[in-house]
Order: sequence, then structure tokens, then C-alpha cells
Amino acid sequence: MKLHQLRYIREVARQGMNISLAAEILHTSQSGISKQIQLLEEELNLRVFERNGKRLTGVTESGKVILTLAERALREIDNIKRVGDEFSQKEKGTLSLATTHTQARYRLPSAVKAFIQRYPDVKLHIHQGNPTQVAEQVARGEADIGIATEVISSNDKLLCFPCYQWNRCIIAPHSHPLFNDDLPLTLEIISQYPLITYDFTFTGGSVVNRVFAEAGLVPNVVLTAIDADVIKTYVILGLGIGLLANIAYDPDRDGGLGIVDASHLFPPSTTYLGLRRDVYLRGYMYEFIQLLAPQLDRKAIDGALQGRAINRI
Repeated sequence: MKLHQLRYIREVARQGMNISLAAEILHTSQSGISKQIQLLEEELNLRVFERNGKRLTGVTESGKVILTLAERALREIDNIKRVGDEFSQKEKGTLSLATTHTQARYRLPSAVKAFIQRYPDVKLHIHQGNPTQVAEQVARGEADIGIATEVISSNDKLLCFPCYQWNRCIIAPHSHPLFNDDLPLTLEIISQYPLITYDFTFTGGSVVNRVFAEAGLVPNVVLTAIDADVIKTYVILGLGIGLLANIAYDPDRDGGLGIVDASHLFPPSTTYLGLRRDVYLRGYMYEFIQLLAPQLDRKAIDGALQGRAINRI
């Protein structure tokens, strides 16, 4: 049994039985992957994949067990390599982050800038997606750290730390009627206007849905997006008012838009930082985490990884 055989079956499974795509990702040939899968199955005397002729159609029951163990073994191999790198080249390596657009655009820049200045020889990769995709990328080992809202904390493969809380605001052009009176902002007022906001599966959108439903109201949502800048673009075009995370409003860049605080209408949301429970963290990874969330020092992280409780904000 060879390690590359385990990598091959893992990637084929990840790519939905598509050997061609797996070969492209692994920089090898389809025939090479097919041959190694065959050799592994012969050695184990079982089928990892179900077949229809030469085409792979699924994973067998025994294959599911093999894939789970292969994933675990490959992660431990990666951890061993990280230990070696940590002691031989402390300030070199890679750091892969998975996060949402809002976090990458508005919350991460200061931490990323400070990190790059401290570790110029660490290659930093940022992958964007919705919270579910972020959690899956970390769980699969495609990212070292995930940063997203509440959805990520429900993934049982991850250990999640609360980083910070945020709430929401309403944005609109300065000429909008919202700014023409002194009435306090209410859900009823918001419901009177076309609304542009996050996709309700994204960035705490379920909280917004629930608040309106509990008030017996249905917001007039005319457009949803996963990108705060897209929301602002269509608000500027006059298609509606925008409901977005208050951290996504930049007074220097968004001077054409007025803002009304909506934090009294919605409960705060929490951004979480997620790690695989079996991960070995390089020293510079601890430092990045603390740059983003100063309360999460190495002692707190190690304590949680070893099973001690985390105090939630």
C-alpha cells in the first residue's frame, strides 16, 4: 500500500468519481490513477468504488471505511511534515484561509497586512465562499483556518472559536426618504421599501429571516447577493435599500451612501474561527489567529484542542 494510492482514492471520491478531474488536480494521468486504484483494491481484496463497466459510479460500503481511514492517515502524514517544518524552518511555509467575502474584504486586511510584514516568507492563500463552503474546505484539509459566521460552528468536524460579534445597518442614497424624518428605524419601515441583502443562507441571513417572521412581517426582498459590494452597487443604482453587516460600510469608500444603524432590531451575529480537531498548528498560525482575535492566545487554543471548554463571547 502506497501513500499516493490513498491520495488518489481520496481525490477521486472528492471529485464525485471523476478520474479525469482528480488527475488534473493531482497533476498525473487518468490511466495512472486507474491503475493504482486497481492495485490497491487487489491488495486489499475488496472494491473501494462501485462500477458500471469502466466508469466509477460510487463508493462501496467497505470503500467508505477505507476512505475514512485514508483521510485520517493522510492528515497525520501532513501533521508530521508540519512538525518537521516547524523545527527546521520556523518562518517559512504556507497558510491557507477560507472565509467569506465580507470577512476577507472588511475584517481580515489589517491582520493579513501585519502577518505578511512579520512573515514575508509564508505564502498566504485566501479562498472565498459561503459559510458552508468555508466549513467544508477546512474539514477536507483544503484550508488551515476557516473564518465565517454561525453556520461554521455547526460542523462537528471542526473546533470553533468565537472571534467577534457584529450587527447590521441599513444603507441608502442620501436622498432616500429614510433620511428625511426623525422616526426611529423599525422593521415596519424597512418592510415598506424594496430590500437588497445577503442571501438568506449566508452571513447570518437566517437571523434576519427569523426576526421578520417573529414580527409577522415579510420583507420585500428584490435582490440577494453573497457580496456586500454587490449589494452596495445595486443600492447606489436605486433598486432598493440595503441591509448588510455594519463592518461592510466604509465611510471613506461609501460616501455616496447614508447609513442607519439597525443593531436594535436584530440580535448580534458572531464570526467564528474554525480548525480541524486533529490539526497540528505551525507557530505562525497561532500568531495569525491572535492578530485576528487577540483573546485567542496559544494557551486558549491548545486547551480547546485538548478538550477543555472555550469561553464564548
